Amino acid sequence: MAAAPAAAGAGAGRGRRSAATVAAWGGWGGRPRPGNILLQLRQGQLTGRGLVRAVQFTETFLTERDKQSKWSGIPQLLLKLYATSHLHSDFIECQNILKEISPLLSMEAMAFVTEDRKLTQETTYPNTYIFDLFGGVDLLVEILMRPTISIRGQKLKISDEMSKDCLSILYNTCVCTEGVTKRLAEKNDFVIFLFTLMTSKKTFLQTATLIEDILGVKKEMIRLDEVPNLSSLVSNFDQQQLANFCRILAVTISEMDTGNDDKHTLLAKNAQHKKSLSLGPSAAEINQAALLSIPGFVERLCKLATRKVSESTGTASFLQELEEWYTWLDNALVLDALMRVANEESEHNQASTVFPPPGASEENGLPHTSARTQLPQSMKIMHEIMYKLEVLYVLCVLLMGRQRNQVHRMIAEFKLIPGLNNLFDKLIWRKHSASALVLHGHNQNCDCSPDITLKIQFLRLLQSFSDHHENKYLLLNNQELNELSAISLKANIPEVEAVLNTDRSLVCDGKRGLLTRLLQVMKKEPAESSFRFWQARAVESFLRGTTSYADQMFLLKRGLLEHILYCIVDSECKSRDVLQSYFDLLGELMKFNVDAFKRFNKYINTDAKFQVFLKQINSSLVDSNMLVRCVTLSLDRFENQVDMKVAEVLSECRLLAYISQVPTQMSFLFRLINIIHVQTLTQENVSCLNTSLVILMLARRKERLPLYLRLLQRMEHSKKYPGFLLNNFHNLLRFWQQHYLHKDKDSTCLENSSCISFSYWKETVSILLNPDRQSPSALVSYIEEPYMDIDRDFTEE
Repeated sequence: MAAAPAAAGAGAGRGRRSAATVAAWGGWGGRPRPGNILLQLRQGQLTGRGLVRAVQFTETFLTERDKQSKWSGIPQLLLKLYATSHLHSDFIECQNILKEISPLLSMEAMAFVTEDRKLTQETTYPNTYIFDLFGGVDLLVEILMRPTISIRGQKLKISDEMSKDCLSILYNTCVCTEGVTKRLAEKNDFVIFLFTLMTSKKTFLQTATLIEDILGVKKEMIRLDEVPNLSSLVSNFDQQQLANFCRILAVTISEMDTGNDDKHTLLAKNAQHKKSLSLGPSAAEINQAALLSIPGFVERLCKLATRKVSESTGTASFLQELEEWYTWLDNALVLDALMRVANEESEHNQASTVFPPPGASEENGLPHTSARTQLPQSMKIMHEIMYKLEVLYVLCVLLMGRQRNQVHRMIAEFKLIPGLNNLFDKLIWRKHSASALVLHGHNQNCDCSPDITLKIQFLRLLQSFSDHHENKYLLLNNQELNELSAISLKANIPEVEAVLNTDRSLVCDGKRGLLTRLLQVMKKEPAESSFRFWQARAVESFLRGTTSYADQMFLLKRGLLEHILYCIVDSECKSRDVLQSYFDLLGELMKFNVDAFKRFNKYINTDAKFQVFLKQINSSLVDSNMLVRCVTLSLDRFENQVDMKVAEVLSECRLLAYISQVPTQMSFLFRLINIIHVQTLTQENVSCLNTSLVILMLARRKERLPLYLRLLQRMEHSKKYPGFLLNNFHNLLRFWQQHYLHKDKDSTCLENSSCISFSYWKETVSILLNPDRQSPSALVSYIEEPYMDIDRDFTEE
């Protein structure tokens, strides 16, 4: 029986069997004891002791067992790979062995990707599993990292072709064998090393796809500042490589903490925020700063995002890339969609476009070059869509980061907005052809469709770009900016300073700006469309901040209010998310605007319609409370104005009459306080607390605060549960102080949106929390002693 080569692998001791191994074999040179060899290998893989690699077996034994177990000769190939991959090897034979192993694994991976599981079901131990179990993954990691080892001052080198084979095999193993990706993610030095392999165009795509997969499961976010020569690496990428690199960046610049989720409690967010202050910037923030320090990085992203399809990479390189994608899980799904469309269009145009598997040649069916380069337009479009959605995501995250103002300035300077405006009709919101471009296993309306994902990412970018920033006026063209000025002039009010300061050379060109285009598609959107939510959010962000009459009138003149009311009342929208976004938008559109209330009353012109509208409001105050707040604030302002037009609206508008009634306000106030608790407060429902405060602040202005508190006490008693509401409200206000008094942005938003100074907010909360039970405006004055429960430490519950 031939012994395994002593020189195999990187360590000289690998050829000697440990005592544990000898025991498992029943003695040196003998047959293994009865039992499952694979189970012993799996145990060794987990513990690092015992049987862990193919080199611990003899070739004779492996060949004999292979006849019974049908391992496809993989353990024997790994044994040879150990023997030919030592430090002083020229790697020629090593590469030949890799080419023998590669097809055995790639066929399984393709079967896995295309959901053809028959192969893996019939084979007890799939090839990828056997490859990993006999130490193949660890061996390939060692081979790939050989260039990091120096011998006599010279670093070892391996060919790009060999690296490519190793990467392909590793990825296929990750696809099919559970746990491999996580193990690779734990090897931080290997993950960092992988970035260096992206310097070569030959290995770029394989490396990028493997890195993306690894980072997706890595527990701790990688730091880009640890990547050697990051700036040089990224600067040398061509546009196609940079677009693919954005897939990796999407993982490295987004906060991993779920505390950024709107449904995550504010208590948890605040605790995380305090923790992060002591720890310094997060890895995501460090990575964002590292990218922004790379010369020309944002400019190149803007060019990619606004590049027209005709300017994209030539068909030959795209075809080559598609062939590379053929063996990769994520991109193979895209290729599946592309190929089906290509076949349909080819049949229609009598032009054949065939994409062979890797390694195919003219002799085995690859058509001539002239036929291969007849790439259908739909493929070019999909190619560009896949790139743009990744680029837009990265830009969107950077826009929401710590360097927001810097990114805003650069995005404006490099004309991202006018560029997207030019692409709006032909690419971003293009009409679907009869053959819907969707991913394998999905349908046209699935949010995973590249077309739909691009639209949503585009809308999220617009939302981030417009939100509380004067650059939002870049969404208009010159004619529309002039229209804003004319609206202000006619109303005899000062022009908005941000409009006057807008650089006209950076705004949209053409007949319509981006905001107007968005309104047009928004009004045409089907009732069940998933885009309605994102469209409303993007338009609402344009109105957020200090209320602008001109901005509101610009949108009112384009029929936005009537469209919203149609969706809420006539279509009786059922989606809670869409309803919330429409109520929020309606509130911003109508706030303090007499003309908007006149339009509202003209549309809601019957009691039946008004009752439907109220039913939608009352069905979920979490969704509608922002509208309730805006109407309440508007009512207060109108009541203090001496104007015939305002007086007419006050006397005729059903909504204002409804909100003006004290029982209505008390009903809203009671429910708003009752549906939230400190432990359940989120970014989504904290608005209920602020709306309840607005109602009480306006009551305080009118010296009616004690009346409202007394009415709340009576409502408590009528529910046979005295103290439960006011104790809860007391806790909520204590949390409010902790949450808002240390966050400048939140306080500014409250002040701008309500036109009530933040000092008045703080004073009102302090008055309500006054511990003096003799104070007529203190909550404790209305909670009877036996039911008092105001000192609870909610931070520890």
